[in-house]
Formats: sequence, structure tokens, C-alpha cells
Amino acid sequence: MSASRPFRRALHRTAWTATALLTAAVVIPAATAPASASAKDKASPHVLLISVDGMHQPDLAHFVAAHPRSALASLVKRGSSWTHAQTPVPSDSFPGMLAQVTGGNPRTTGLYYDASYDHSLLPAGTTNCSASMPRGAAINDDESADLDPDRLDAGQGLSGLPGSILQMTGTPVGLLNAASFPVDPATCTAVLPHQQLRVNTVFEVVRAHGMRTAWSDKHAAYDVLQGPSGTGIQDLFTPEINSDAGNGSDWTKDNAKTQQYDGYKVQAVLNEIGGLDHSGTRRVGTPALLGLNFQSVSTAEKLPTSGGRPGGYAADGVTPGPVLARALSFIDNRIGALLQALKDQHLDKTTTVILSAKHGQSPTDPAALLRIPDGPILDGLDAAWAAGHPGAAPLVAAATDDDAMIVWLSDRSAAAATFAKDYLLGRDGIGNDIHGNARAYRASGLTTVYAGTEAAAYFEARAGDPRVPDLYALAQHGVVFTDKKGKIAEHGGADPQDRNVPIVISGPNVDHATSEAEVETTQIAPTILRLLALDPRELQAVRLERTKALTIDD
Repeated sequence: MSASRPFRRALHRTAWTATALLTAAVVIPAATAPASASAKDKASPHVLLISVDGMHQPDLAHFVAAHPRSALASLVKRGSSWTHAQTPVPSDSFPGMLAQVTGGNPRTTGLYYDASYDHSLLPAGTTNCSASMPRGAAINDDESADLDPDRLDAGQGLSGLPGSILQMTGTPVGLLNAASFPVDPATCTAVLPHQQLRVNTVFEVVRAHGMRTAWSDKHAAYDVLQGPSGTGIQDLFTPEINSDAGNGSDWTKDNAKTQQYDGYKVQAVLNEIGGLDHSGTRRVGTPALLGLNFQSVSTAEKLPTSGGRPGGYAADGVTPGPVLARALSFIDNRIGALLQALKDQHLDKTTTVILSAKHGQSPTDPAALLRIPDGPILDGLDAAWAAGHPGAAPLVAAATDDDAMIVWLSDRSAAAATFAKDYLLGRDGIGNDIHGNARAYRASGLTTVYAGTEAAAYFEARAGDPRVPDLYALAQHGVVFTDKKGKIAEHGGADPQDRNVPIVISGPNVDHATSEAEVETTQIAPTILRLLALDPRELQAVRLERTKALTIDD
């Protein structure tokens, strides 16, 4: 990573090499639930939100067709499905999850990625906040923000990990390293994830009406879901997925390990269904709104091999390969355990289940893959700029490149934007294909580059907004920006395979229907509030974007 830019996603957390994948015996937690929910809980409405990250709508359809008696099939058969649902752009974890819980796109939430930039803030660690200090700072809301990114508990200091992970705090903001966040020049204090969000969340609305909330996700920085108040989620369980899994790598590099990791989150939700906190040690009542995200499908799509088996899809680009097929079956099994727990607790008549995904992944066709190292491209851009602007700061202030290029520039002038755009579209080079063989690319692997005011207009954001990228470039289908020859799929762009995810809503008073209408995952948020008999207009993003709830009955 060059010192000229705070982060570059394609060079960060991307050591997807086959040699790093270790075959190891793992123990996935048993799916058990506490004895009994209270009578009050049984009579009150609940929403269980499940995000299966990486799952495309065709994946769900394929699995249900092949497994008609599965848990996933039961949700589809008894509920309403939208087969043309789309995530926001960029289709990544932060904007994807925030869409589901705020009802807003990045232009409204103010967060375009978990690794982003703000031209109005001061760099992390700044103590001199005078008006003369230059503005501009990276925002890293990933594992790098943990007190200890190598520990599953993010630095809490639990003994007996990983088996003791359910003892992890439900208030993970205390596990964030404040010194890693940018500084607000007005207060000269760090801007934590929940303070970065510009609008409220469903969790805040639900809490304001005296109902309980819980959620489980992959980083402590999912503190962002607390909303600007910082208090939206009473029980937020966030074991660190990029921590040491005990096999010389993290939980994402071996799909069996990812399943083990996801199993801890499932057990946390099972405890909550039974009226306990995520640890299973305190009776607090079943949350009105609860849920989790799964990572097993996402890693199965990215890994070239795991446990000696190929990841991703078969040559037809549709049929899951062995690792992905196993991951989908694992997800189905765990969702089945959650549904059974609801039934055992007599909550199935009052709980609506919503199934979707933060993002999809591309490409699914192995032959379409073109891996391009983005480092030389961005270094070349900086060098070309420096040649014509001696003494100027490097042009690339920050960049996040997975299967799109998202760039913030140190110079926000129209001339700089045009320079960057022209350079990228004029850059050709050599990448590699699914087999690691050399493969040429043109125009930096891009189709369209939006720069300066074009980028703001693309996102429908205000020109000059300090958070909006200065350059957003759509990648050619199949392009993944990485300096490795490992990962075979990515997300974070605008590719249809990144964006077409399922939305299934199943529960009491939900009609069985399948809709081909084009809808957005932002519509999940107002739908959650309607299911809980609350007003969707209490969400600020719903008012700003006029986001409509999904129609689930006649």
C-alpha cells in the first residue's frame, strides 16, 4: 500500500491464495434454543431479518427448485417474493445493510463503502483542529478499527476463544479504537461509525416505541447500525470475521471456518428468540426486531478452492460448485433451525421473516473472470499527475477497488477529474484469468468513468458533498481488481450480478405471491416498520427518498 493513499481495497484483506486454505476439522455450534419465550412476547409482533450476503436471486431459485422441502423453499412457498430486487450502488456490505435498515441510498446515508473518505474531516489522530489544518480523511469501518483485529472478540480479552465468543459484549462500540477514526474539526473528537450516519435506522424507531432490538454482524464497526443516537440496538453481537481463526488465517479463507463463524451468530439469535440476550445468560425478552447476516455463501463464491474442492460456480455460471452448494445447504439448515425455534417458542404466528442480501457477487461464469492489479494503475495515475504538477500532493487521496473503481481525489477541480478519467480510460495492461494465465485488458478494465460533477450526478448527490466519490468507474463484466491470483469473484460495483438479490417476506398475514416488479432493498426498512405497526415515515431516509414499503397483502 502506497503512503500516498490511506487505503486501497483491492490490496486490503485480499490474500485469497489457494495455498493459504487449510483443511481443518471444525465444530459448528449446535442449533439450540432456550426453554420458553414469555406470554407477552408470544402476543407481540416480531420481525426476523436475515441477510445471506452474496446470494443472488437465481441462487435461491435454483436451490428451492432442487430442494422443494427445504427451509428456504418453505419461506418462498408461504410468502411473497420479488425476483427483480436490486441493492444500492455501490453494492457492498455497508451501503447494502444500511439500505435495509434506513430506507436510503448512499447519497442519503452518507456512507458509500466501509472504506471511504470525507473531504471535510481531519485525519485520524489529529489533535490540532485549527481552521488552518488541511481537510480530508479516510474512514475505515472494517476490522482495522478494532482494538485488536486478530481476535474474534475484537480485543475484549475473553479467555477460551472461540468457544467463549457468546460472552462477547452486546455494546461493541467499546471495542473500537477511537484513534483509528477521522476527527471532526468542530469538536476535535473522533467520528465513530454511528456518528457517520446521516439518517436514523429502524432500530432507533423501534426502540423509541419501547420495543427491544438485537442484531448480529461481522465487525464491531457495525456500530453504525445503532444510528446517529448510538442507542438503536440493545444487543449488538459482532464477532470479528477477519480475525485469526486458529489455522494461520482468518475465518473467510476456509469456507468450513466461515460456517463455524456463522454458527456462533445463529446461536446468538436462537438465544434471543428464546427471550435471552445473545449470550444466553440474561432473560430480557424476545426482540421485536432481530436478525443476522451470513457470510458463508459470500466466501464460497470468492474462494478458488476450499477443503480441496473448487469454489464458485460450474462452467455454466449457474450451477453452484461443491463448496458453494455446501454453503447453501448450511444456510438452509441454519435458517431451518431459526424457523423451528420460532415454532417451539410459539412465536411463528407473530413473527415475519425477511430474507435478502447486502450484495451479490460477480462474475458467476468462471470464463468471464479477469483479475487486474489496480495498484500499478493508480500509481501510474499519480505519477502522470505529478509529472504535470510538480510539488502537488498525490492525486489519489483514497481508493476502494473491488469490482468497480471508487476514488477520492486530493484536487477536486474539474481539470483534475477530467485528467483522472482520461488516464484510466487510456490505460491498457495485462491481468490474468481463472487459471492464472495472462490476459490483456483495455481502459483499466472499465466501461464508463464518472468523474467530478458526473460522479455526484450518478449518485444523485449534491455536487461538492464531502463524502461522494470524486470518481466512480464501472468495471467490465468479470473484472475483479486484485493483486492476487486467488479470489474468483467480488462485489462493490454496479454489475447486475452484484445487485440482483432475493427479497422474500414470509409470515402471518403475508400473501403467497411472486412479483417481477423492479424493487429495491431500501424498501425493506419501511416494510419492517409496517409489520411492527409503526409509521415508516419516522425514517428520515424514507421521507427524503420517498421510499415505499413492499406490498405483502391485498
